[in-house]
Amino acid sequence: MNIFEMDAAYVANTYRRFPLEIVGGQGALLTGADGREYIDLGSGIAVNTFGMNDEAWKQAVIAQLGAVGHTSNLYYTAPQAQLARMLCERTGMKRVFFGNSGAEANECAIKAARKYASDKYGPGARPTIVTLVNSFHGRTISTLSATGQEVFHRDFGPFTPGFVHVPANDLAALERALEENACCGVMLEMIQGEGGVIPLDKAYVQGAARLCALRDVLLIADEVQTGNGRTGTLYAWQQFGVVPDLFSTAKGLGGGLPIGACPLGEKVKDTLGASSHGSTFGGNPICATGALNVLSRIDEALLAGVRAKHDRILAALQGAPGVEAVTGLGLMLGVKTVRPAGEVVKTCMENGVLALTAKDKVRLLPPLNIPDDLLDRALETLRAAAQ
Repeated sequence: MNIFEMDAAYVANTYRRFPLEIVGGQGALLTGADGREYIDLGSGIAVNTFGMNDEAWKQAVIAQLGAVGHTSNLYYTAPQAQLARMLCERTGMKRVFFGNSGAEANECAIKAARKYASDKYGPGARPTIVTLVNSFHGRTISTLSATGQEVFHRDFGPFTPGFVHVPANDLAALERALEENACCGVMLEMIQGEGGVIPLDKAYVQGAARLCALRDVLLIADEVQTGNGRTGTLYAWQQFGVVPDLFSTAKGLGGGLPIGACPLGEKVKDTLGASSHGSTFGGNPICATGALNVLSRIDEALLAGVRAKHDRILAALQGAPGVEAVTGLGLMLGVKTVRPAGEVVKTCMENGVLALTAKDKVRLLPPLNIPDDLLDRALETLRAAAQ
């Protein structure tokens, strides 16, 4: 029984996998079981921040494996506290809750917003969270309820009440939603990743922040995919001229290990008390160590490199035959091609380049430190595939 047959027989059939087994790699080059090398423009869906087998990250994790692999959150571990401090110092937040994924980080944000309103205005007084049409916030029932895409809602109702979806970049619609509902929060992705890599308008985000501040409604930034240097700043909200009351992050934070975090700002820093929330594996010392290594290396030099690579991609793709548009920030990009995106990605893989899709676009999420020569080779392949 080969790997494809074994997977089909025993793994839940929830993924449309590419016909490729990854067996190794280094940086932005992955090795398939077919013996071929592939340039990685997906980085595990924005997870492998420094690519595959990054030496500094690997050595940090190995050292922690030899100390404490896991203990419950009834005890202290240094990596978790150090990571929380680093996140707070670099964002202005005050405390951090750790989970295992982006969905869990968003669940924490939802709970914190509702408890903040409950503590201040009375139980159940302001339960509603406004999110955007075309948003994506996770696959648990509550984060699925927050997600503003009907395609993800099929077959899974009834859904958690307390979510209202409004069109993106329509400030009047957001204001009406806040007036017509008893709201505790507004949750925004600065770039709608699964929705097609579509950035929000800066003026809209700033207007949303003003409306939230006027009504004592919490502004929540979903930075699960956009965070940790992906867009050219540590977090995407730092490019929009706002500071959220709390935000979620995951994916690239752990560099390949499962970790999610919900940094809490001044308003909500003490909202979650003992027993109000928890996670068995949240802030696990191995995952926290990996995240500490990643976060400590996302400095201005790296971020400047991300922005430069962004410009390099735009120069190579904008106006190229078969390319209709390029959207996104930093190294989170969507490429609208004349050929269907799925066909373009298939052709790229046949020619040694791994890319992703998002709605009708080819999605590019390469490691943040992908060498320019590999990036140029991959872009050449993508240009050819797009025609």
